[in-house]
Amino acid sequence: MFKAFLTALALTLPLCAVAAPVAYALEAAKSKVGFVFTLNNNAAKGSIPIKSSNIQIDLNALQRSSVDVTLDVRKARTGLFFATEALKGASVLHTKKFDTIRFVSTGIRLCPSGQLSGGAQISGNLTIRGVTKPVTLNATLFRQSGTDAGDLSRLGFRLTGAISRAAFGATGYKDLVDDTIRLDILARVRS
Repeated sequence: MFKAFLTALALTLPLCAVAAPVAYALEAAKSKVGFVFTLNNNAAKGSIPIKSSNIQIDLNALQRSSVDVTLDVRKARTGLFFATEALKGASVLHTKKFDTIRFVSTGIRLCPSGQLSGGAQISGNLTIRGVTKPVTLNATLFRQSGTDAGDLSRLGFRLTGAISRAAFGATGYKDLVDDTIRLDILARVRS
């Protein structure tokens, strides 16, 4: 009986020592979901505001962290009025029917040094126009500038990568706009 108790205790202790991921709130005013598209062979930029987020970061085991972000595509903007209206139209994002874009992480691959920088990647499911596809983005996690070396209460992360808009059914204006959309997401969070 005593031996069974010790075995059960030994199995339980490691579970108790494992720290749970910490919820980090998005600092929306300091965060930006940017994208770059090619319009008539010229690079153009746009942005989409974040509607909601659930960000869990496990600083003891970064691969157990998770991200769930929803964007408000009705407020998407480019630097050109006509491009913004076309972006929101039925043949591209169709914002009257699909008013959000959502990314939910499914896994994190750390770089060889065990960090979330220098080659780390985050995989997840991206939903655009009601179509969900797996994507993998390059990821970097860092302390926000102005924080002390040990202060991990304010962090930032950058996600970069590219997607095919046609894969999500956003095929409008293909004679003017390239299929590849480059993503550049900068998020600042606080615990």
